[in-house]
Amino acid sequence: MLYQEGVQNVIFSWLRILGWMFNGICGASIIFFFCTSALQHQAFRKSGEVIDLGILGATMCTCVVWVVNCQMALYISYFTLIQHILIWGSIAVWYLFLLVYGAITPTISTTAFMVFVEGLVPAPSYWIVTLFVVVAALIPYFTYSAVQMRFFPMYHNMIQWIRYEGWADDPEYCQAIRQRSVRPTTVGVSARLDVKVSQLTRKVHHEVHSLQQH
Repeated sequence: MLYQEGVQNVIFSWLRILGWMFNGICGASIIFFFCTSALQHQAFRKSGEVIDLGILGATMCTCVVWVVNCQMALYISYFTLIQHILIWGSIAVWYLFLLVYGAITPTISTTAFMVFVEGLVPAPSYWIVTLFVVVAALIPYFTYSAVQMRFFPMYHNMIQWIRYEGWADDPEYCQAIRQRSVRPTTVGVSARLDVKVSQLTRKVHHEVHSLQQH
């Protein structure tokens, strides 16, 4: 039952791919419009400086890094050490990149020169905007995931519900869920073999029918 999502091509179906594309478009739109609206008409720091393209770009990229990694954290059901390292480590690498790239001479880093140390870190609005934009961008995906798991669970969600509700020791319930998950395969070697056998059978029946008519 746990592997039916791959056997039935649920994970890599076109509907799933289009859904992820739509999720990316929604997240990108929220990040762009929220960041530009929040930082557009106000002083960025106490001394009165307003933002420039370097600060706006760094803020938006920070939000993108946080949203992508937090969505992966929400999608994962069981964490391992390597997943913790890759998800939270990639966020740390982004801040390290801002430090290193901003310290390079302005002829190379251009508008990113010291943008993190002198522009972003001292500004409370940078951290506040990052927090609220990340939360706002995660709300649609979190809502979709909660509704899907509660009302339209996938096979791994069913297994989680079985363990959560304490039905793992009920053989009749587990067998009913297992029978519900059994469907004809749509991908893989066995599926292609079934298609070829079906085509060959229809061809033979057609030939036999033609000979009977003659």
